[in-house]
Amino acid sequence: MKTQLDYVMEHEAHRGGELWLTQPMGRAPGGDGVGGQGSVVKTLTFSQAIDQARRMAAHLKSLGMPVGSRVAIFSKNTAWWLLSDLAIWMAGHVSVPIYPTLTASSIKAILEHSESKVIFVGKLDGYDAMAPGLVEGVQRIAMPLAPSNVENAKKWDDLIAQTPPLQGTITRNPKDLATIVYTSGSTGEPKGVMHSFETMCAAFRFVDLAGMVPVDRLLSYLPLAHVAERAVLETTNFKVGYQVFFAESLDTFVQDLQRAKPTLFGTVPRLWLKFQAGVHGKMPEKKLNRLLKIPLLNRIIKKKVLAGLGLESVRWSVTGSAPTPPDLIRWYAELGLKIGEVYGMTENFAVSHAAQPGNNVGTVGLPLEGVECKLADTGEVLVKSPGTMLGYYKAQHLTDEMLDKEGFLHTGDRGAHDELGRLRITGRVKELFKTSKGKYVAPAPIESQLLARAELEQACVTGADMGQPFALVVLAEHLRKNALAGAQKEEVSRLLKLHLEQLNAKLDPHEQLEKLIVMREEWTVDNGLLTPTLKLKRSAIEARYLPKVTEWFSSKDAVLWVS
Repeated sequence: MKTQLDYVMEHEAHRGGELWLTQPMGRAPGGDGVGGQGSVVKTLTFSQAIDQARRMAAHLKSLGMPVGSRVAIFSKNTAWWLLSDLAIWMAGHVSVPIYPTLTASSIKAILEHSESKVIFVGKLDGYDAMAPGLVEGVQRIAMPLAPSNVENAKKWDDLIAQTPPLQGTITRNPKDLATIVYTSGSTGEPKGVMHSFETMCAAFRFVDLAGMVPVDRLLSYLPLAHVAERAVLETTNFKVGYQVFFAESLDTFVQDLQRAKPTLFGTVPRLWLKFQAGVHGKMPEKKLNRLLKIPLLNRIIKKKVLAGLGLESVRWSVTGSAPTPPDLIRWYAELGLKIGEVYGMTENFAVSHAAQPGNNVGTVGLPLEGVECKLADTGEVLVKSPGTMLGYYKAQHLTDEMLDKEGFLHTGDRGAHDELGRLRITGRVKELFKTSKGKYVAPAPIESQLLARAELEQACVTGADMGQPFALVVLAEHLRKNALAGAQKEEVSRLLKLHLEQLNAKLDPHEQLEKLIVMREEWTVDNGLLTPTLKLKRSAIEARYLPKVTEWFSSKDAVLWVS
């Protein structure tokens, strides 16, 4: 079989002069740009980019490391992230991505566990706090846009300038170990998931699913250290060779989207909600709904809203990583943007299920080609996939726990099939909690219904060993920024109380929420309450807030604001 590296060789041979990668350079030390549309932008053709990868691969080979040595990539998404991955593979080694938001202790643990010999350090925020994690003895290479204070590092540009490129067509055996991906650690300690070129190439299925072609455009911003971006963007791009744009920063994200005008777009529910909140922050929900019902204005408003988000050219879009509220998907459909849900995990390189945008709301669709799915007696989703990992690095006992003798992965997710065989994820097996009445509650479906209201951006349902569950919620960004007080606060409280009453009317008695606790702070990766892929860290959220439960429940208010 042809690997992603084989396809890259073909692009170099036949499309060398075509534009491939577009990278904003505004945050580079000494850069002239300020951000967004004003950034200095660097573009690379296939020939230019792959020449750099060949030269860096030659440098790695010159170090005399044994074939199959581990080489880490520690950076936010940039063009050189992809080129580092290619260089590592061309040199015969194994890439080890590291999330660009991890603590120093986590970085150190991954470098030591993987026995990485070299680390590419790239674009990072808050590097000073992470720097102690770069253990001694691991050679450092500073990519373009890296912090200026990476000590004892050779510079990418210097190595490229002084090293002749590897020559000829470079290939790898599909069975070779290609990468070790350390899980984000939403439950338990991170584990090193081993993928071969063959298991990674199972993601080629997304090419046909989305109808990807060379003239497509995608924006890369979800962490390349996670398999979702590696599967849906990196692996498919290496095969198809469409143009990739990189985001500069969170502050310039909308401008980055508007620069790229992507034809294909995927993100996580958290960001779909943020986009919606941004729209409502500029145009109140009631006004927007009213304008969308006016025939002459309808199409103009839809086009204007999508153009404002930079999504007017999108023809295929997906959501994944966590459950997406069905009402949110319907809201975007009203604007003319149909979104499908995809489902997968690190252990099967995201190759599991996908729902084509349109009529699959509330499900993650059918298994992808070659994927088998069944439900255990407990309701746990079991998946056998062409993308199934080789196993956990240095942890055969964990591999045996995760993979049964038939080759099915135990996903830890609970699910159900509808009458058409489409899979619906109903929560995590271990997220179920029992109230003091002995009844089990699945939080994820309730959270999804809570987030149907535009006023809410995050929700965590909890209440183990209590009489009734309750929810911790975070307001949408435009409401948080307004520092609500007086009549505004009372109106939001009224809307949330009404939402709570309507939701409880649809829930079984033991599931009904006793209170909504409106939190003051947003849950983020930086404050340790979200994983790098923006999933809730339930244990961390509960550890931070549950000691205050007794105080909260002394109030009779159904909607309580934390000061």
